[in-house]
Amino acid sequence: MRRILATLLAAAAAGLLPQPGAAADRLPPGVAWHTGDVDSAFALARQQGRPLFLYWGAVWCPPCNQVKATVFGRQDFIARAQLFVPVYVDGDAPGAQALGTRFKVSGYPTMILFRPDGAEITRLPGEVDGDSYMSALALGASRARPVRDLVAAARAGKALAVDDWRLLAFYSWETDEQAVLPRDQRVAVLWQLAQASTAAAPDASARLALKAMSAAGRAPADNPAFDKPAALRRLRATLASPPLARANFAELAYGAGVLPGYLTEPGTPAREQLLREWDRALLRQVADGSLARLDRIAATDARVSLARVDAPKAALPLPLLTEVRAVTHRAVRESTDRYEREAVVFASSQLLAEAGLLDESDALLDAELKRSATPYYLMLGLAANARTRGDTAAALAWYEQAYAGAQGPATRLQWGAAYVRALVELAPADDARIEHAAGSVIGELEPRPETFHARNTAVLNRMGTRLNDWNKDGSHGAALGRLRQRLSTVCVKLPAGAPERATCSGALAEPSARAG
Repeated sequence: MRRILATLLAAAAAGLLPQPGAAADRLPPGVAWHTGDVDSAFALARQQGRPLFLYWGAVWCPPCNQVKATVFGRQDFIARAQLFVPVYVDGDAPGAQALGTRFKVSGYPTMILFRPDGAEITRLPGEVDGDSYMSALALGASRARPVRDLVAAARAGKALAVDDWRLLAFYSWETDEQAVLPRDQRVAVLWQLAQASTAAAPDASARLALKAMSAAGRAPADNPAFDKPAALRRLRATLASPPLARANFAELAYGAGVLPGYLTEPGTPAREQLLREWDRALLRQVADGSLARLDRIAATDARVSLARVDAPKAALPLPLLTEVRAVTHRAVRESTDRYEREAVVFASSQLLAEAGLLDESDALLDAELKRSATPYYLMLGLAANARTRGDTAAALAWYEQAYAGAQGPATRLQWGAAYVRALVELAPADDARIEHAAGSVIGELEPRPETFHARNTAVLNRMGTRLNDWNKDGSHGAALGRLRQRLSTVCVKLPAGAPERATCSGALAEPSARAG
């Protein structure tokens, strides 16, 4: 689950959007996605008095493909889409990264519902099942008050309607990007909202509590005062309730690798009891025929995480290995929808790898390379498997091949930076290869302000941090100096007064200069 979560849950100067025949065909048919610029879409929404639905995604993104398969192709979504202005922004489209800055989005997929006047109402969750998604979308469309206002009212002690609490519970806090809450306040506020909604909306309260404890468990050092005993009681109550556990399946599946170790101590009866109760709840989900194939994979992967809470490197019991094989093979065999298959194959390969079945994971990925629309994404899985085996040469070859095959400017930047990172970590003495790879990434940067925004900025900064760390002892200064010079030739082509020029030049700057 750790790798799947990292992958899955795994984010406008011109304002251009994909045109028909280009990126527009990357979505299921049936919805008339807006293909003009974003500002014209908002103008149309105001003129017609319709909400605007913004989908920010990427063709390679597994959770994006899952949303396409389980939500965008549904007849009730297609029908509802006629009531709002649907806009698709592909992360590789011209101006898309600048739009990311404008709307505070960086994670794929991010889905936002706006009022006709342009005010943001809510962000839709990408990890829930289709029925839950449609309920959340209907709630957002029917509520006049944005989530930001609802949070402020709840924190002030004002009464909220049941549906308001549910809108807060199904807000996509993972893609909030501090649009509603500063990151350092999220855990405390979500926990406060969970307590305040207990009587009025117990189902919403349970979800908000799970969101709070999951966020706390992933950043324990930042939340030293979090009430773990109370969280454990609430967690166990959710696990004991089949309806609540089913409604919050994603949180329970994704939290299995984090919360047992966060809320309980090794070797204690409390941990043993929690693991038993959690595993029983997951077994119910695995047997639930209404669960999507990707969710069954996630449920099985969560069982793997539970089995390894106290022994991360331990071999799995044979019955669990048998389940891993059965679930993955069946999911791949039954996935005929092209979008679902992209997500299911990669998730299955990750589950097989998590279970220690690296050869079977490789075989699945290898077999899918020719069939996949985005084989460069699958190559990252092959690289990770080679790395787990300790086969550095094979791992670097896959990272390099993935970068070579990546398509789209933002995607190529991300894949190129991943290749640079792998080189720094696995072959730090190979200055020539590292300099060549990083220089290639820099050479592809389009010297336009809209390039240096959102995901692009984050990727460049991370690459710069790794290269600076690589040169901590000064032994790679010559190579890094040449890379800085090469980047400067890109930065100087940006408009003199543009803030993006500083963003560009700061990416590879020395740590002291970046901190200043």
